[in-house]
Amino acid sequence: MTTAVLALEDGKVYRGEAFGALGECEGEVVFNTSMTGYQEIVTDASYKGQIVAMTYPLIGNCGVNDDDVESRRPWVEGFAVRELSRITSNWRSRKGLNEYLKEWNVPGIQGIDTRDLTKHIRTAGAMRAFLSCVDADPKRAVARARASPGLVGRDLIREVTCEKPWEWDGHQPPVGTAGQDRPRHTTVVVVDYGVKYGILRHLREAGCRACVVPAGATARDIAAEKPDGVLLSNGPGDPSAVPYAVETARQLIEDPPGGRPLPIFGICMGHQILGQALGGKTFKLKFGHHGANHPVMDMRTTKVAITVQNHGFCVDIDSLPPGDVEITHMNLNDNTLEGMRHKRLPVFSVQFHPEASPGPHDAHYLFGRFLELMRETHA
Repeated sequence: MTTAVLALEDGKVYRGEAFGALGECEGEVVFNTSMTGYQEIVTDASYKGQIVAMTYPLIGNCGVNDDDVESRRPWVEGFAVRELSRITSNWRSRKGLNEYLKEWNVPGIQGIDTRDLTKHIRTAGAMRAFLSCVDADPKRAVARARASPGLVGRDLIREVTCEKPWEWDGHQPPVGTAGQDRPRHTTVVVVDYGVKYGILRHLREAGCRACVVPAGATARDIAAEKPDGVLLSNGPGDPSAVPYAVETARQLIEDPPGGRPLPIFGICMGHQILGQALGGKTFKLKFGHHGANHPVMDMRTTKVAITVQNHGFCVDIDSLPPGDVEITHMNLNDNTLEGMRHKRLPVFSVQFHPEASPGPHDAHYLFGRFLELMRETHA
């Protein structure tokens, strides 16, 4: 057994057993309350810059397969669990989680009290941390945690976005979805701030052509693809640290190329960027929302959806111009903003992940709303 330590900037240290890569990493430590989906979590680019601790006690029992990834590689800086399963039992499994993280140089720690860690973060807030699988000296680890940069003010989108435009063709629409009323040639430009493959799958299954462009694409670059709509994706880091993305969104809203308003759908980071483009501001949450069981109310219908969430920042409701923006969704845990729409333009966004399936498929209807906006705008 190789000893590993997870040290927090406030001096708290957890000792456990190393797994994955025998290395070191730094990042903001957060907890995720999902009971399943660890493979989707470690490959979600929104976790760039973070060490993720799972609250569910047994992780890794299903192994890792080729289908459930959300991007081209794992993006978590480190991974912390109560117990790493010694048994991998699933017909789709190709390898174990330990082997997978080792291949991608992601260090992990198991055998720590993740319940205590979670309670500590909820009380003290998310904080900088350092994970070492090669040196168990607690003083050095705490010093490294305190010296790490954190997330505030950091543009991590540039580290996860694609280098050049590409088109998603990873999955064909499922049997039975074809029909004359489906927009077989609808083009959606997806601005890649760290896009999850699940978003692209939903667009493809809806009959859309999904053209993915880098985060630095300008409004003119986006217009060159002749889109029927634009989707601003999820992504990592501080939304106030990406003024170039905010400016592009502002141009698409206020001065769209060709003079015709484009339907815009923002998800997670895309929602935060749209909030700023509409005149609002963002702030950092105490410990963020990370998990698959967050209740969100649709303010127009009062229906409550169980949603998947992964964000550490939020759009300030009071900073949005009330004359232009309508609040559409609210988080029932802490009353923070979860959705909004422009009152005159075909622009809307949500903070949660409608492409994900935490068990129910409560939020999938939002992709239908996006399709309907594109039909109406281009009719």
